Amino acid sequence: MIDLSIASLLSRYRRGEITPASVMAEIRRRSEACRDDNIWIHPLSADEVEPWLQRLEGQSPDSLPLYGIPFAIKDNIDLAGIPTTAGCPEYAYIPKNSSLVVQRLLDAGAIPVGKSNLDQFATGLVGTRSPFGATRNSMDPTYISGGSSSGSAVSVAKGLASFSLGTDTAGSGRVPAAFNNLIGIKPTKGLLSTSGVVPACRSLDCVSIFALNLKDGETLLKITEGYDAADAYSRKNPVISETVVDSESFTFGVPQASTLEFFGNSHAEALYYRAVEKLEAGGGKRVDIDFAPFLETARLLYEGPWVAERYVAIEDFIETHADALWPVTRAIIEPGRDIGAVDAFKAMYRLEELRQVTAEILAAVDCVVTPTAGTIYTLAEVEADPIRLNSNLGYYTNFMNLLDLSALAVPAGFQPDGLPFGITLFAPAFYDRALLALGRRVLE
Repeated sequence: MIDLSIASLLSRYRRGEITPASVMAEIRRRSEACRDDNIWIHPLSADEVEPWLQRLEGQSPDSLPLYGIPFAIKDNIDLAGIPTTAGCPEYAYIPKNSSLVVQRLLDAGAIPVGKSNLDQFATGLVGTRSPFGATRNSMDPTYISGGSSSGSAVSVAKGLASFSLGTDTAGSGRVPAAFNNLIGIKPTKGLLSTSGVVPACRSLDCVSIFALNLKDGETLLKITEGYDAADAYSRKNPVISETVVDSESFTFGVPQASTLEFFGNSHAEALYYRAVEKLEAGGGKRVDIDFAPFLETARLLYEGPWVAERYVAIEDFIETHADALWPVTRAIIEPGRDIGAVDAFKAMYRLEELRQVTAEILAAVDCVVTPTAGTIYTLAEVEADPIRLNSNLGYYTNFMNLLDLSALAVPAGFQPDGLPFGITLFAPAFYDRALLALGRRVLE
């Protein structure tokens, strides 16, 4: 089996052991064997891939940083000439241009493998809310893959892509990483352009990255980030010097025990505390923090007026094609039509108060470490109780973009049943590289 990590592929290309064409042919063979996992909405055919292979002719692995590196694209992100569905066939359109982030990757030599499955309109953390089928967990097909960037994560975990693009509004770039043993980078809002991305909550959306290792993640962040004048929510990174925390001596926050929640999963709880102990052994100083303000912020996302922003994102479509929505997705988004401006302003005022409180907590530590998700569920469990269990998965993620934080999800071991567990490190905006440096302390 070909190792698809960026460094490995580039090394083998340089030695002439493989070619981009042979890698893409191998990926198509692997994809055929994974049909029942519902990873792809539109896997690119050999003919559709050929132009990207031709662009590499006359180039070399030394001239392009992502020469011949295959990647998957969540199907709410545009790839020129290929349909974008956002997980809804009736919504589909064919973009003339690729999203800016995709274009930066293409310009660096990367090759698109396909458009990957997702929770419809990026609404969900489960990976089951799709008319294209539930994407199955890469380790155990009876379990959920996590969403909404389900296909993006599983494509990397199953060896169908070296990395993938997802989006993250409420945890969609982190929960699937944890459930499939991957690195999940949720950048600071605006660090990566959202031009050419179907919005979920436009003021909160991020393009996220799934990678096999931290080095690949660092490379991809460097290539994809950058100000975009065409994106009203794009931001210039003020941390030009790339502030990095001293990983030999750092302070990390841990939620007080009374606010930690594992939903009855004692194995996940044990793995979390093992990760905390590993950070302490690696030079970290643990500080217990008040997690209640973060949890209150999380509740604003779906219990407050931000649901109205999801409605705005697809207002014209839902007004004329409401029956095309996945039933659970429609049940979540449609009530947003009735949320008033008074409620919105009240929530905005409360959010600003919570930002002040949480900023003081974050100022006392280099980062906060939480589980990425307190537990994982089977496909059958989520089908029986889709909204409550999805809400449980957002316990440690839903507050992030409301509070303008950067976050990194990293693997942190396996449960006795072989299912992976992950933790998330988060910090204020533009601490993305500092988190990557601290992430090494978890994986060493």
